[in-house]
Amino acid sequence: MAKVATKGKKEIKKGKKEIQIVNIVVSTALEKDIPLEKMAATLPNTEYNPEQFPGLVLRIKDPKTSALIFSSGKVVCTGARTLSDVDLSIKSIIKSLKKLKINVTITPEITVQNIVASGSIGMALNLNYLGLKLPNTEYEPEQFPGLVHKLKGTRATFLLFSNGKIVCTGTRTEEEVHEATDLLIKNLERLLNA
Repeated sequence: MAKVATKGKKEIKKGKKEIQIVNIVVSTALEKDIPLEKMAATLPNTEYNPEQFPGLVLRIKDPKTSALIFSSGKVVCTGARTLSDVDLSIKSIIKSLKKLKINVTITPEITVQNIVASGSIGMALNLNYLGLKLPNTEYEPEQFPGLVHKLKGTRATFLLFSNGKIVCTGTRTEEEVHEATDLLIKNLERLLNA
């Protein structure tokens, strides 16, 4: 890696951006009432405790995801890394319901609620400096080692770590993840090279 700037403690090294999707959260409606107690009693890999939470958790083995299923037929699915994994997970839920003689005849409309991505922006970061200079930022190292940055003009919120590792949340498409990350890098380079 080549050095880009050396200004006191603001030294950054130019590197390569690496980011990958680690979790896609989606919601959908199956447009059927779901008997959660029957589902919990019949199917493996379920958790249902209505005194604590009104939804049933269904753990899907392949692809490895989890679905929160409500008696209204609403479903929230988490853990997928691709949209094709989301589709497979929803099909798996529908197949499980078929075993209970509940036939979902619609093609559920899937809405992406959140995409979480993680990776590296290829530069070491002075979080104390960024906590003072970067707008829309929270940094309390006594409580959490990362800096939280809400990227203006986007839905993206980033966790930034001193080694250049990042977590991006709040986006709804892979394109938004990359656009937000590129904008973050541009903003950081402009700030650190000023």
